[in-house]
Amino acid sequence: MSAPTPFDALTPQPADVLLSLIALYRDDPRPKKLDLGVGVYRDDTGATPVMRAVKAAEGRLLETQGSKSYLGPEGDIRYTELLQPIVFGKTMPADTMVGVQTPGGTGALRLAAELVNAAQKNAKRPGAKVWLGTPTWPNHAPIMTSAGLTVATYRYYDQATQTILFDEMMSALKGADAGDVVLLHGCCHNPVGADLDQAQWRAVAEVVAERGLIPLIDLAYQGLGDGLEEDAAGARLVLDAAPDALVAYSCDKNFGLYRERVGALYAKGGTPARTALMRSNILLLARVNWSMPPDHGGALVRVILDDAGLTAEWRTELDAMRTRINQVRQALAAGDAWLAPLGRQRGMFSLLPLSPEQVGLLRRDHAVYMVGNGRANLAGLTLATVPQFIDALRAVR
Repeated sequence: MSAPTPFDALTPQPADVLLSLIALYRDDPRPKKLDLGVGVYRDDTGATPVMRAVKAAEGRLLETQGSKSYLGPEGDIRYTELLQPIVFGKTMPADTMVGVQTPGGTGALRLAAELVNAAQKNAKRPGAKVWLGTPTWPNHAPIMTSAGLTVATYRYYDQATQTILFDEMMSALKGADAGDVVLLHGCCHNPVGADLDQAQWRAVAEVVAERGLIPLIDLAYQGLGDGLEEDAAGARLVLDAAPDALVAYSCDKNFGLYRERVGALYAKGGTPARTALMRSNILLLARVNWSMPPDHGGALVRVILDDAGLTAEWRTELDAMRTRINQVRQALAAGDAWLAPLGRQRGMFSLLPLSPEQVGLLRRDHAVYMVGNGRANLAGLTLATVPQFIDALRAVR
């Protein structure tokens, strides 16, 4: 028997809910089972395909890539340059904008949180607040708190009525202190699917400017809601209003590069001097977190965006993905009045007003697999399986 060590003091952690759900779905022998749990895009066959533009880019890399040497901590600079106008709609001045490649959008969020924590400590504001609307992506709060920040919450969405609680959101932000961070879903809200309209985005932009708040925009699904430009329009209003801002971006979804972990952090500074400070600290923090980001996924995006033909192919494929998701949403909304709000929402996810017991019945009696809080990945449905899902919902309501 080994002697006690500090590792004995660790406490057991709960199993990941989605991993458990994957195993249950895999082992279910029923032929008409539905997987609405794992948050990846699926096509009409239930597959998460490699996009044609990505396949073509991989072929070019295979033929032309001459080295696997390290990138710097900023990653593939051309990748972040080419992505920038898609995110911001224009090329931002180099002296007030810095972009670095990250391991997925999660890496970008972590890097942003650590940058904010370092800045707030130096400004003698340790434990500065990050405002989160609830419900939100389950990893948001842990990322922020593990980086040393304090999370403050407000209610963003009422699951029972399927409505955005905009008045509560505005009340919370109007009570935030200058220098606090407000984390905003850029589009296709995960998990609720309900986004702010343009008038609401303008109101948020005004209060961010008036209160001196720092927006941290999580833009993980651009192009899967209403289009690349439309999905970024609200976030751009806020970015234009705020002197300092952070954007955590993911290419995992809109390029189908989930396992490649392709992200970027963009930081906008109110002055060139401040931007230079942000850049030097971001690079140091990236160096001690992952040293150099993985190259392959970012290189694929670079190859695609550097070629007009591949860019057009990618946009066509992305349009088809978005159209399919929205067709499923409209079919659900038309199939049952109870599901009407889904037709007004966007993206892959909706948070249905179901209890954990009802979700359990869906799994046990109808082979419908989804997260216990009612979050459904609607990309797991097809027009052919929508009636099956509606019948299952009616049976448990």
